[in-house]
Amino acid sequence: MMRYLLCLLAALIATAAPAAAQSDGPLRIEITEGVIEPLPYAVPAFVADGATAEQYAIQISRVIASDLNGTGLFREIPTEAHISRITSFTSPVQFSDWKAINAQALITGAVSADSSGRLVVRFRLYDVFAGQELGQGLQLVGTTEGWRRIAHKVADQVYSRLTGEDPYFDSRVVYVAETGPKDARQKRLAIMDYDGANITYLTDSNALVLAPRFSPQGDRVLYTSYETGFPRIYVLDVASVGRRMLESQDGTMSFAPRFAPDGRTVVYSLTRGGNSDLYAMDIGTGSSTRLTSAPSIETAPSFSPDGSRIVFESDRSGTSQLYIMPARGGEAQRISFGQGRYGTPVWSPRGDLIAFTKQSKGRFHIGVMRVDGSEERLLTASFLDEGPTWSPNGRVIMFTRATQGAQGSSSLYSVDITGRNLRQVPTPTGASDPAWSPLQD
Repeated sequence: MMRYLLCLLAALIATAAPAAAQSDGPLRIEITEGVIEPLPYAVPAFVADGATAEQYAIQISRVIASDLNGTGLFREIPTEAHISRITSFTSPVQFSDWKAINAQALITGAVSADSSGRLVVRFRLYDVFAGQELGQGLQLVGTTEGWRRIAHKVADQVYSRLTGEDPYFDSRVVYVAETGPKDARQKRLAIMDYDGANITYLTDSNALVLAPRFSPQGDRVLYTSYETGFPRIYVLDVASVGRRMLESQDGTMSFAPRFAPDGRTVVYSLTRGGNSDLYAMDIGTGSSTRLTSAPSIETAPSFSPDGSRIVFESDRSGTSQLYIMPARGGEAQRISFGQGRYGTPVWSPRGDLIAFTKQSKGRFHIGVMRVDGSEERLLTASFLDEGPTWSPNGRVIMFTRATQGAQGSSSLYSVDITGRNLRQVPTPTGASDPAWSPLQD
């Protein structure tokens, strides 16, 4: 059953190391290198229960395919190559017809919708060569307005069952939307599905905004705004779009905020008297604690997933490098030692890697390294790549890529942690400073 397809997927990975697996459970595969040949699968248009459901049945199956294809781990067999036609969700599957076109996984589904806007989606996943269903079929209930979310949830289930990894499709990204010429560019906060759909603007373009960051629950966003003339930190409620300034100390500049895993503490950089240090604030009481006191620039802090440590950027060694210290402050340990300058570190949700921006020999890179600084790998290279953010499962990194010249613009890109599957994320205007949300509830 499931073990067969998971082993098959493992064979398609250049080097895949199985984690400790229980004998009565599915094999879990940690994919550590690129795919030699993506796993072929088929997803016929879902069966529509009534005319109202027809458009959703087609659209949902297409979003599922787009999610899976976008990982680089799967390859969809086009509809015109299908021998069988799925006309009923309950009819037996003719596995021989799907074997004949080398479909190793098959996704079938049914959709119903009523006049009140209620949408019901059922789906099943099959191991074609074993002739078995993988796991149990599921039913998801939502609204017609939320059909894309349901599609992402189905794709998440398929992805997790076939790879053993946590999902990430049902998530959102907050970013800075950019319009206008380079010398007078307007910037405002926007939020979208991870794949660029369903864009909503959270602020207007009257003030420069930078560095949005999601709360651990995905319900709030921290960001820096220049609307007072100085950089100040604001927290915005995503649902109501209500916001407030976190602090307003005169003669200071605050920026680069990020939530702690508990969602109650914010770590940020504050400049006073020409020196930038890291501070932690309890956003309920507004009380702040100074974490660093070096005569250098400390910025871009990011918590470890358990909240015990902070990785940050500092030029205390003479050039911008990465350091780790206890979350309450204290002695910091340098972890970056390669040639070039390092910045914008972000701890992986898995806790095992730190993503960063590196500038070396006139090029910018997005890279990853182990928490102790070992096994540094550069995933990208261009005129300007910066500002990495992790997918909820720690599998994919999204970042900003800027083009050169007076007419240069910024766009969002994503790349697998293996360095493969580099893709541009579609946005209607220029885009920068992405921050990935956790999975939605």
